[in-house]
Amino acid sequence: MNILCITPITDSMMTNLLSKGKVYYYPNLEKQQIKSLLRSRKYNVIFTNPNKQNFMLDEELLSGYNISIICTASTGLNHIDMDYCEENDIKTLSITKDYVILNKITSTAEHSFGLMMSLIRNIPSAFDSVKAGDWDWERFLGRQINHLTIGIVGLGRLGKMMARYCEAFGAKVLIYDPYVTESRYQHVSSLTDLFTSSDAISLHVHVSDETKHFINRAVLENVLKPLYLINTSRGEIVNEKDIIEALELGKLAGYATDVVEDEFGDLPNSQIIKRCEGLNIIVTPHIGGMCREAREIAYNAVIEKL
Repeated sequence: MNILCITPITDSMMTNLLSKGKVYYYPNLEKQQIKSLLRSRKYNVIFTNPNKQNFMLDEELLSGYNISIICTASTGLNHIDMDYCEENDIKTLSITKDYVILNKITSTAEHSFGLMMSLIRNIPSAFDSVKAGDWDWERFLGRQINHLTIGIVGLGRLGKMMARYCEAFGAKVLIYDPYVTESRYQHVSSLTDLFTSSDAISLHVHVSDETKHFINRAVLENVLKPLYLINTSRGEIVNEKDIIEALELGKLAGYATDVVEDEFGDLPNSQIIKRCEGLNIIVTPHIGGMCREAREIAYNAVIEKL
């Protein structure tokens, strides 16, 4: 097979990928450049990862060419037009339900916990003040985890990991997941209950028609005390305009995210990124899964599926 690799990989990954076919390595091209390459019709596999890809693999890119397999080293698939692929017999390989592999990967949950701690202890803003020549703790008074209630939305693999980390630090953990009942944790019956009872909330759900923009003004209006919100799922899970409004109104004490809503479009004009300076917002560039160990495990696992 002829494999077009459009994401950065290590030498060991390349060796593994070369064992499956001939590899053409273009890790930093834009969508139109990829489209130009595909016109040769010599490629039948695309190897990708959404953390680097800032465009959709959709009809515009794939139509009329010979791609039969998209191999993505990810669990989320919102960087691929799955409907188009299914209608046109393009097979998608991923690690979405490979739980033996996924349970070895803790990086995204660890990043969620790190973002939460950064918000609660005001670490980035405190560091910025020191770099500016100040030395004053009073503006950066934080909270102590073992006095807080942490809400988890989605008790899947990552939600369970995040719950364990919070529990280990002495926090009270509340869960909202209408599809899971687990006696170890205290569950609430609605998002409203979670948002009225928590000091911080971490989101761990896949994006779907059900979850798109399900964190919105209607939910945030129920917040009774300033709340910290952490999102390492997908940007589309929240309504970013409503997040900004809640920050301005003091409903949210801070928002930390590893994802934004339009990662595959007009990224420079993201409202969340543009408002980082004026509000208590932390944004990282989709690095949740990007640890050395996690990359090796995930990328090599999906390469083997070829």
